[in-house]
Amino acid sequence: MANPTNLSYTKEHEWVLVEGDTATVGITKFAADALGEVVFVDLPKVGAATTYLKIFGEVESTKSVSELYSPITGEVVEVNASVKASPELINSDAFGDGWLIKVKFAELPADLLTAAEYDALTREA
Repeated sequence: MANPTNLSYTKEHEWVLVEGDTATVGITKFAADALGEVVFVDLPKVGAATTYLKIFGEVESTKSVSELYSPITGEVVEVNASVKASPELINSDAFGDGWLIKVKFAELPADLLTAAEYDALTREA
């Protein structure tokens, strides 16, 4: 499955949509499928700091609990209340309504992956 080309990706299976100085963050469809049915999401509060590749939350599924790693350093400016109320949105619409947080940032990490690079990574998995 080809991933959306307008997003950047991490090796930890998060995606990033950059709009100005704000990044929307979610987990990829590949990660959502590997997790199975998502039943709970623990996300930071608005105003919390995120640090590149540090844990910012958890996703719990019927199979396991997985930590979420921030693809960017910044400040959380919005949390997706819909995904907290209906975590299954991550499974049904990982790249849309299943987004997790929005982060205001000053600088993008240099090692974010393109869709083609992430496609290659997940083909190897």
